[in-house]
Amino acid sequence: METLLKFGEPNAKLKALAKKLGKKLKTFSLPSGWTCPAAKDCKSRADRETGKITDGKHTEFRCFAASAEAIYPSLRKMVWHNLDLLDSVINDGVDAIADLIERSLPKADVYRVHVGGDYFNKDYLEAWCKVARRYPNRLFYSYTKSLHLWKQFALPKNLVLTASRGGYFDNLIEEHAFKCAEVVFSEQEAIDKGLEIDHDDEHAALGKESFALLLHGTQPKGSDASKALSKLRKQGKGGYSK
Repeated sequence: METLLKFGEPNAKLKALAKKLGKKLKTFSLPSGWTCPAAKDCKSRADRETGKITDGKHTEFRCFAASAEAIYPSLRKMVWHNLDLLDSVINDGVDAIADLIERSLPKADVYRVHVGGDYFNKDYLEAWCKVARRYPNRLFYSYTKSLHLWKQFALPKNLVLTASRGGYFDNLIEEHAFKCAEVVFSEQEAIDKGLEIDHDDEHAALGKESFALLLHGTQPKGSDASKALSKLRKQGKGGYSK
């Protein structure tokens, strides 16, 4: 078994951010849904072997990362490798998890932690906090629904979290004044809610205010999300994969 975690390259959206910042960016992912204890509106997961998608009972729109795992066996292999390796040290304590992440960390200026997946327990989040503190000149940022874990930590300044609205702990967003992101089905919906749309993750990585994300990914046939995505694509919007 390989002994290092695997990091990925940015998609079109993140390449735009890296170019804007003039920085090198890397990504890290875990199996979507399987490692997302607080996911609700976007709860979806791809079977490890077959890639078949299973949506949660409250799913309103399908997780784009789970959809990608369904399509690409190589991506499924990578995210499950990462989880298996983390599982092998998860009971050894925070320092062991942090040391594994640090050993695996590729050289970069910016890290998008969890294109797929989330902070699945307290020790794991604390380990990323430790890694960020070890590299104060590098930026780590994430979207997360694990607000029940976030509220327990004073995060290092270079680990920037954005609350992803649509989880089981949304009540903590207002309670703790967390910056949040909300998926919208149209540009007009964002306007109506007074939210700017983040097209390149700059709001997530560097911004201080809450914002919107346009629906993207692959949606269940016939669903409201699928119909909305069809309209967005006709407008040339709703995708960041290339």
